[in-house]
Amino acid sequence: MMEEWKKEIFPALESKLDEFHLLGYKGATTDEIWECLLARKKRNNDLEDIQMHRLVNEIMRLSTNEYMNWLTIHAYKGTDMFSKEEA
Repeated sequence: MMEEWKKEIFPALESKLDEFHLLGYKGATTDEIWECLLARKKRNNDLEDIQMHRLVNEIMRLSTNEYMNWLTIHAYKGTDMFSKEEA
């Protein structure tokens, strides 16, 4: 259901992306904003029975600070800094 809603609320994601770009976060993407939002909803166990207008509200309330925190944690989790492949 959430992926179907992504298409419907894409204008809100684009609006948030424009806001982030205006604030100097040029590397932000709509996909990252969406993933950040889903991660917050999963963390709060709030994916069940969510309404579309509340989801749009969550996008509009997303702060650059929360986005950057998520991005940093996401980068650390996705990178194996102690990999011995380069040895």
